Amino acid sequence: MLSRGIISTPHPTSSLRLQPPTATVPRNVTVSLSRPLHSDYPLSISDSVLESRGFALRRSVEGLDLDELNGVFVAVGFPRRDPDKIRLALEHTESMVWVEQRRTRRAVAFARATGDGVFNAIIWDVVVDPSFQGIGLGKAVVERIIQDLVGKGISNIALYSEPRVLGFYRPLGFVADPDGIRGMVYSRKQKKKTGPL
Repeated sequence: MLSRGIISTPHPTSSLRLQPPTATVPRNVTVSLSRPLHSDYPLSISDSVLESRGFALRRSVEGLDLDELNGVFVAVGFPRRDPDKIRLALEHTESMVWVEQRRTRRAVAFARATGDGVFNAIIWDVVVDPSFQGIGLGKAVVERIIQDLVGKGISNIALYSEPRVLGFYRPLGFVADPDGIRGMVYSRKQKKKTGPL
């Protein structure tokens, strides 16, 4: 069984600063998780290795400073968010993983997923503090979110990202949808009418 997902833009969930997209990168790409769904989804970095490097994995809001998290969002290019709205969003989150730097007790990586708890989930807000990018923390949080979701039997996993970071998600098992399905996103922008209907 494959887990379907969507990578679309513009939605600010990327935590990586890579090269700008080339003209050949599509604006909307539907992807599928190519690994079979099972609860022992492979992790590229173990909890014990993360701990030996001075990081602690967290799966609840306990100890998460929302102002500091907001600072990470802003540092990677997200707009500043109302902390009350962040709190409300986290109350409706199916799965959450964040990485705390033990020395400072600050959140340095974060990802969450929402969904119906049975069939569908969407991964949101994948961010890594720019000072900690490139050492596997983004991969660590995304892998654990996927592990949580597939462990619950959720078979449709979507994520939204800018095209320039498709290369980050491919090694995690996401590939262009073999059926050619394209994702769509509702937009409130009104197009000018070009003539009578």
